[in-house]
Amino acid sequence: MSALYAPTARPTRNARAPRAAQAARPTRATRAVESVLLISGAALVPWLVVLATTLPPTAQVGHWNVAWAGLDALEALGLVATGLLRRRGDGRHRLTAAATCALLVVDAWFDTVTAAPGTELATALAMAVCAELPLAVVCAALALKTDRRTGRTDAGIDTDTDTALRSETSPTTK
Repeated sequence: MSALYAPTARPTRNARAPRAAQAARPTRATRAVESVLLISGAALVPWLVVLATTLPPTAQVGHWNVAWAGLDALEALGLVATGLLRRRGDGRHRLTAAATCALLVVDAWFDTVTAAPGTELATALAMAVCAELPLAVVCAALALKTDRRTGRTDAGIDTDTDTALRSETSPTTK
């Protein structure tokens, strides 16, 4: 068991700290961004209560067709961009896959909660279960996928910590 935690090579005095250790020291700007995100997320909790208790259960909206067509257009663009980027071997397909996954989940959610009871709700549920959510799962898998053969993500980031540490701490030959 102790062999799992033993360093594979002794770092020299001039060796730089591993990237993981360097990334662990956040800058002041990084901490500020993190703080803004945490505070904003926490501030939304009471706002959710206000919305849930004060919004009317029904509403008439203008441009309903534009909103839905726009959402579906973004989904189509995301799916095509993800497919094209992945086919080219471009690791940025993980970014479009993550965004498209979120769009598909939002579409499934709003389709089902805004559908009228009966045939409209049945259609919305069928679309969510048979199309939108399965595509969202595929997109999430692509966004998070690691190549089993190499231990690298599709974007080429080394996920094998031991290998990364060995390459950082091993002496270089010149």
